[in-house]
This record gives sequence, structure tokens and C-alpha cells, in this order.
Amino acid sequence: MIIDQGHAAMSLLLVEDNPADVRLMQEALKTSRARYRFLVVNDGEDAMTFLRRSDNYADMPVPDVILLDLNLPRKDGREVLSEVKRDEKLRHIPIIVLTMSESSDDIIRCYVDHANCFITKPIDLDKFDEIVRLIETFWFMTVKLPRKA
Repeated sequence: MIIDQGHAAMSLLLVEDNPADVRLMQEALKTSRARYRFLVVNDGEDAMTFLRRSDNYADMPVPDVILLDLNLPRKDGREVLSEVKRDEKLRHIPIIVLTMSESSDDIIRCYVDHANCFITKPIDLDKFDEIVRLIETFWFMTVKLPRKA
């Protein structure tokens, strides 16, 4: 799924298998002040195919930021994180782990595998919107991101 927010110069890849969470993210981004492409894949295998621009994803951009759930079908988010950060062509992409997990083991493992940030998804809709705003403000309007082809 691809949603363009105007003339998008940047792109955000959401790796999420829960349609309700994808919809929540879409809704939260509708009022975005930033302009970027919102891309979605639903499992870890598709995430790696997308990131390597293989098969149906050959014409897709390399995302500027990845939002990654941990509990994914076909390839777990922990595996995706590790694989991306080991890949010389992909490791520059910031990865924000956005998951229901509050496990200290998950937190430690993600940071050991070079996640740029670990956020536990809130259940409250207002808090979810607030987190999306904070992610958007920080990652798309504040920091300088590496740009690679």
C-alpha cells in the first residue's frame, strides 16, 4: 500500500501485519504537516523484498525511516531488524521499533541490533496519535537523515 502526502520528498515504511494498526497509523498521518510517502508491507519477508527492491518492489524508493513491528508473520521483526542492520546497503536507514512488547529482553535485543528507537504502542488512541506526532516531528522535521539511492 502506498499513500502519497502531497509532493513527497521522503518516505516512511511501516512493517505491520495488523490491519487495525495500519489504519490507525493512516488516520494519525492524515493531518500531517510533513510531506512524505507512506508505504506499508504486512510481513517480514515482504519487508526484506521491499528493502532490497526485488520482485514487485523494484521501482519503490528506499525508505528514509522504517517503523517496524516485532511480531510479524513469515519473518519476525527481530530478524528483519538484524538483517537490515547487517546489510551495508540498508543499515543507514533508521528503524523505529513500534510494538506491543514491553519485554526488557526485546528492548535490549533491539538496541543491541542497532534499532534507533524502541516504542511500545499505546492502547489509548490519543496517546497513539501523540506518539505518531512525536515520531513525525522528530524524524521528518528535526533530524537530518542520510540519503542513499
